[in-house]
Amino acid sequence: MQNKRESVFIFLTLVFVLSIPFWILGAIKPIQLLPGLPISALGVFAPALSALILVYKNERLSGISQLLRRSFDFKRVKNKTWYLAVVLINPAIAVLAYGLMRVVGKPIPNPTLSLLAIFPMFALFFISALGEEIGWTGYATEPLERRWGIVIAGLLLGSIWAVWHFVPLVQAQRSLEWIAWWSLGTISLRMIMIWLYFYTGKSVFAAAVFHAMINLCWQLFPINGSYYDPRIFSLITLCFAVAIFTAQQLLTKGKPSAA
Repeated sequence: MQNKRESVFIFLTLVFVLSIPFWILGAIKPIQLLPGLPISALGVFAPALSALILVYKNERLSGISQLLRRSFDFKRVKNKTWYLAVVLINPAIAVLAYGLMRVVGKPIPNPTLSLLAIFPMFALFFISALGEEIGWTGYATEPLERRWGIVIAGLLLGSIWAVWHFVPLVQAQRSLEWIAWWSLGTISLRMIMIWLYFYTGKSVFAAAVFHAMINLCWQLFPINGSYYDPRIFSLITLCFAVAIFTAQQLLTKGKPSAA
């Protein structure tokens, strides 16, 4: 059986290889699934598929069943108050970004929220988040954390996560400056997600909910995310990540344990 370091490397390679057909599709068909979301984003299931392929190779159907069951492993979250952090961190970032944009005088319309739109959109984003987090969180996070520690693991996985989005972002006609700022926020979000993963009893479900909230807040930001400013969002998210890890070090003097 492959050691964990080798299997994570193969997993990451496989994610990019399986994404290539979707990137080609995005180049051929410049269709948007949602505003700012090109059709190549359908490659969202590449991380889960990569993890399932590798698990099947080593553990056959029992391993696949065990990994898929983690999609709804909410019972791992013993202290349910952690769901407040899982659900509210991204809305807090969005509210702060909106307020800051108002303060600095950036033109931005009033938000319009529809409950009828929020719930189906969240369901869609949750399904797509599972397509990623079964792989990024359920398969790759713990081996990286054991090898490098939570901070380096977050930086490594966050950087790879950001790079994996580059082709769809270019196909969505994002500028290099936009992508650079967005990448900073994405790495910061992955670090927060890894921190939450260990404090929620290593719950993939919690990670997927957090991931879904990232995309939901982006689409709900005026108008369908068209006023989303990656520089402001990323700097606020970075402050959240730095504050969280600084507080963790001051309070625990060590890595988080499962809650």
